[in-house]
Amino acid sequence: MTITRFAPSPTGWIHIGNLRAALFNYAIARAAGGTFILRIDDTDPERSKEEYVEGIKADLTWLGLTWDRMERQSLRLDRYAAAKDRLVAEGRIYECFETPVELDLKRKKQLNMGRPPVYDRAALSLSEDDKTRLRAERGSHWRFKLDHARIEWQDGIMGEISIDAASVSDPVLIKNDGQWLYTFASVVDDTEMAVTDIVRGSDHVTNTATQIQIIQALGAPVPRFAHHSLLTGPGGEGLSKRLGTLSLRDLRGQGIEPMAILSLMARLGSSDPVELRDSVAEVVEGFRLESFGSAPTKFDAADLAPLSAHVLAAKPLSEVAGDIRAAGVPDALAEAFWQVVRGNLASRADLARWWQILSQGGVGTVDAEDAEFAATALSLLPDPPYGPETWAAWTDAVKRATGRKGRGLFMPLRRLVTGQDTGPEMAEVMALMQVRPSLA
Repeated sequence: MTITRFAPSPTGWIHIGNLRAALFNYAIARAAGGTFILRIDDTDPERSKEEYVEGIKADLTWLGLTWDRMERQSLRLDRYAAAKDRLVAEGRIYECFETPVELDLKRKKQLNMGRPPVYDRAALSLSEDDKTRLRAERGSHWRFKLDHARIEWQDGIMGEISIDAASVSDPVLIKNDGQWLYTFASVVDDTEMAVTDIVRGSDHVTNTATQIQIIQALGAPVPRFAHHSLLTGPGGEGLSKRLGTLSLRDLRGQGIEPMAILSLMARLGSSDPVELRDSVAEVVEGFRLESFGSAPTKFDAADLAPLSAHVLAAKPLSEVAGDIRAAGVPDALAEAFWQVVRGNLASRADLARWWQILSQGGVGTVDAEDAEFAATALSLLPDPPYGPETWAAWTDAVKRATGRKGRGLFMPLRRLVTGQDTGPEMAEVMALMQVRPSLA
């Protein structure tokens, strides 16, 4: 069975960058009829917050990405301890005592000598007496002892990858304060949960190389790995400083439709064109991991607004009826209202604005030179109720009275009724007007 996972750290809100990992792993699992695990990486008690756990769940639910089960790493600390004991007994994990300052000095010395800043394994030469003395003086951390051989795998996106383990420092698995690091906790979870496929960002390639050896040391089969490209801004700039403004929480607050986000992110960076989908199932059906490339992928948040507007306009009344009712539209007018305004909404919040125009009026505007024209036009408009013929009859009367025609006639009248230069067909708007138009 195909088993994938999404393992966010609850130290902030999900943003558009790490959504890709969630979506890709979700699509792989669902396409294969497998299992998708939401695994909360909360081994850092200082930075992990419960509000972020709830936020992660809320954001995924809003998008329609459901999980089959949820795990929390903070509840699995005994499993990491057992795995550590096993690897210590096998000589694959060793205790180190260097302070961060000492490690930094070592790295600088190696760089100055033109050597790669790889940990020198000095801790392996310590005697038991040395270790006892150092434990009394300072804390210790634990590293995994890599086999100095080439680590190779066929990446689902990047193709064949080969990394010389001798060029990589033995990874730290446990910090001085006893915290289990992602590199180890994730591997233990992946092996014990029988994860078969892992898709994550290309910044994890080196992590994958070292984790493959840890997986093998634990005697588990190595999952299929794929590393998607990282997102950049539209000009190729890094998104790291902007991700705080690109959280799903913020995009939802801006009124962006979930299917606009999923439709874009399921194709962005691939050889397939972006196509708007009506459901998560359609997104999964059209997803092809092999179509994605390894080059950095440009993302422009401005692309979401027009996509979202198209998604919203395509919805049947049944999917927006609650929003229309909340905007104050009577149920008897809901169908007609939706048909008139659906193509002129940036978000669902615009429903209330359009109903205010139709039910309260008082939003009209005119240029100074059109003030006399507006007064004449309003005097020629009867009180409601209006019908489909009202607009034509009114514009014909205003044309005869003022001599205006074309844009000089219709544009000021549109502004007088709606306060806008563009919008739905005015004959349809007038048929829904509940009050006599007036100036703001």
